[in-house]
Amino acid sequence: MDYIAIRRALHQIPELGFEEVETQAFLLKQISELPQERIQVKKWRTGLLVRVTGTNPSKLIGFRTDIDALPVKENTGYSFQSRHEGNMHACGHDFHMTIALGALENIVLYPIKEDALFIFQPAEEGPGGALPMMDSEEFQAWKPDLIFALHVSPDFPAGTVATKEGSLFANTSELFIDFHGKGGHAANPHLTHDTIVAASHFVVGLQTIVARRVNPLRAAVLTIGKMSGGFKQNIIAESARVEGTIRTLSQDTMTLIKDDIKRHVRAIEMAYQCQGDIDFGANYYQVFNRKIYIDPFIDFCRKKAFPFVLCEDAMAGEDFGYFLKELPGFMFWLGVGKTSSLHSSDFKPDESALEQGVRVVSTYFREGI
Repeated sequence: MDYIAIRRALHQIPELGFEEVETQAFLLKQISELPQERIQVKKWRTGLLVRVTGTNPSKLIGFRTDIDALPVKENTGYSFQSRHEGNMHACGHDFHMTIALGALENIVLYPIKEDALFIFQPAEEGPGGALPMMDSEEFQAWKPDLIFALHVSPDFPAGTVATKEGSLFANTSELFIDFHGKGGHAANPHLTHDTIVAASHFVVGLQTIVARRVNPLRAAVLTIGKMSGGFKQNIIAESARVEGTIRTLSQDTMTLIKDDIKRHVRAIEMAYQCQGDIDFGANYYQVFNRKIYIDPFIDFCRKKAFPFVLCEDAMAGEDFGYFLKELPGFMFWLGVGKTSSLHSSDFKPDESALEQGVRVVSTYFREGI
């Protein structure tokens, strides 16, 4: 299997969550070209579950990869740029899928003792594919005894494995707030309820939540990334929208921040005579590596002499946390060399990490379980 060719083919067909029709077809074609004697495949929406029978199985080991892309306009200069205008694999899911296909091929051609389950999950970036996939009949019929996953990172040299005990990814929540007031002529502000002013004061007030309400020893991020409202410079806006994200390393802190946001909205409603509607959107549970499962993997990496470092917590979000909430398992970073950050339009991971990723996953299936 030519990992670089597969990654580049996938890179050209990025699709958003639950729209991964072309991606699913590509994956199915690659899987169909492998020996089929020990393979079973189930579709779930735009995702796949692929089970490989072991030689003398006593348990089912799962490896999860995500398959969706981001609504990002690509600016890499690649000769194999996205053919889907406005979409890009800016988070490395093309890498993740390629590594999963490579490990799948390895296990099909060179059987291992245990049964293996490769989970090609849609909609990781949104609206969230992990929970509905876990609740599906297809997944429940093949519920693994242990599950693991990786995510590429530009913070480590290409091929380096990085992980830690405890929180690896944060609890995350989207944030959407719509303010509704009374519009009117710019010359008569006293006859209106200006939502631009209301939304602006709301955003400024939010900054006090992390600064004054969250314990300084508890990590939290509250970011507003987008504001919109109004249609013309001389018309007072009757509606305004604020969009952002919340990141915390504890669920209690997430609850505290959400409760405070609700109070801030109520205060703005009273002060500026408008209505505020709150939508917390997609919420992702933290990726938490329990010691009993991550320590054996760390020992395995050191024993096999894979480049390895202990990493710090990250405030990024990953819906693989829902799998780890219900199932034994762990997650790790795979370095892809120095490049722009994840989700950037010019994200260009080092393709030499593909072979190392396949090697780590395949060897863990074979020797680490």
